Amino acid sequence: MSQGMATKYVFVTGGVVSALGKGISSASLAFLLQKRGLTVQIVKSDPYLNVDPGTMNPFQHGEVFVLDDGSETDLDLGHYERFLNKSLQKQNNVTTGQIYNTIITRERRGDYLGATVQVIPHVTEEIKSRWRGIGRGENHPDVVIIEIGGTVGDIESLPFIEALRQMGLEEGMDNVMYLHLTLVPYIAAAGEFKTKPTQHSVRELRQNGIQPQALLCRSTAPLSDSIRQKIGLFCSVPTKAVVVAEDVSTIYEVPLKYHEQELDQLVCEHLGLDLGQPDLTEWTALVERIKNPQRRIKIGICGKYVMLKDAYKSIIEAFVHAGVHNDAEVDLVWVSSEDIKKGGAHKFLHDCHGLLIPGGFGERGVEGKIETIRYARENKLPFLGICLGMHCAVIEFARNVCKLADAHSFEFYRDLKHPVIHLMADQEGVTELGGTMRLGAYPCLLKKGSRSAAAYDSEEISERHRHRYELNNAYRDMLTEHGLVLAGTSPDDRLVEIVEVPDHPWFVSVQFHPELKSRLTNPHPLFRDFVKAAVNEYDRRLNQQTEGSRTDGDVREVSS
Repeated sequence: MSQGMATKYVFVTGGVVSALGKGISSASLAFLLQKRGLTVQIVKSDPYLNVDPGTMNPFQHGEVFVLDDGSETDLDLGHYERFLNKSLQKQNNVTTGQIYNTIITRERRGDYLGATVQVIPHVTEEIKSRWRGIGRGENHPDVVIIEIGGTVGDIESLPFIEALRQMGLEEGMDNVMYLHLTLVPYIAAAGEFKTKPTQHSVRELRQNGIQPQALLCRSTAPLSDSIRQKIGLFCSVPTKAVVVAEDVSTIYEVPLKYHEQELDQLVCEHLGLDLGQPDLTEWTALVERIKNPQRRIKIGICGKYVMLKDAYKSIIEAFVHAGVHNDAEVDLVWVSSEDIKKGGAHKFLHDCHGLLIPGGFGERGVEGKIETIRYARENKLPFLGICLGMHCAVIEFARNVCKLADAHSFEFYRDLKHPVIHLMADQEGVTELGGTMRLGAYPCLLKKGSRSAAAYDSEEISERHRHRYELNNAYRDMLTEHGLVLAGTSPDDRLVEIVEVPDHPWFVSVQFHPELKSRLTNPHPLFRDFVKAAVNEYDRRLNQQTEGSRTDGDVREVSS
């Protein structure tokens, strides 16, 4: 972009229903503009009163995505990072809770000099200040894409809607564009798509003073030109700006679908940006590999939030990335850790080629996780443990290998004879829950010759954390004497970050969250090698079946 040119702002709103995919659409557009040579920043504006999602139940909110700087943010920031292949910061997630917290603090200090503090102008000015802070930051991006959480018409979203209306007036409409994502449902009984929900949604926006320049229409199938023309006519949007956002087999295909309909060109024209076409060769090839894998493997995920897949969103995507690298589709088998105690691990995992235990909090379901880990260790099933998954792996090893029958975690029980997992020293005395864990990126030194060092091809790494408890150093010697490998530690050797079980195809457990740094173009090393081990297990079983079939054939031939 020309030096001195104003930063451009693209606002993405949603209507009709939630969960339409604003985050994916925002990330896809950001990706396309980035591929055209622009520097792009992207912001999620959430209307809830929580300061951040860190204390929210996964069943209500889904995954908490942790950034390098330790910020606990909305899961859409994970999509942003994965599509843009760059790390974001705290300023990329704005919540109503943050806005009101700042304003009330200022009011208590007397910063408003006795003025009556109101939604307009004080709340809207603070919102705009945060958005402009991104646009006028040190890196001065060419374009800032701002996604507004929730649905148009929600009471809690109104201050954000008013703020973006004001942005259009103050920045100039040649520097601001409004995109609206809406639903065009298919009514099976009538045998047709219905445009009325979209019309009502756009009317809601226009009542708030905002006319969208483009519509992204979510649908289960392509929309005919006549339907697009009808939507454009009733919503005062050119037909070419009615973009179909139909269901696709992988979210990574969304940018390609948008580019086919020239959404990125439409945005560039509106904002006065004269740019060349994006090079999507590599991305297209990766999408084709996702859609046409050479093999299909099964990996069990044993957790307690398996009814809500968004609680493990980054893990799901990390498996997609690792699968592409290994020419395999990873079919995830969701197992409730509470069901394990009822039916046993073999019932749920006998046809899986690997097992992952994800992070989590609370005692519920822990015994089921420990049982599945024992099954994986004893049956040589490739295993990856993350955060609480590492804690459970240490407990299982202490109980069944070191013979400490009552080994457990201090997180769940205070009166323990063998607390092999204990509270971190700097967490003692902490009473507030929000933002007080060990959060963000920390360095880790890897043991030479370990599987982890081989995967990373390095002896020093940096990974993102979110936890309060750690392996109890008082049990280090006992664990290592019985064969557990401490494959990664903090640089000062105070904290154990990775443990491995040798003489096993793949048994690695980590204190951090590797899934948060995985990208389609750059799969995380641990997920990549874990899936490789699962593929090897798949091939081993296939060869075993083939050999068995040949043997049976030989026997029948001799018998005849």
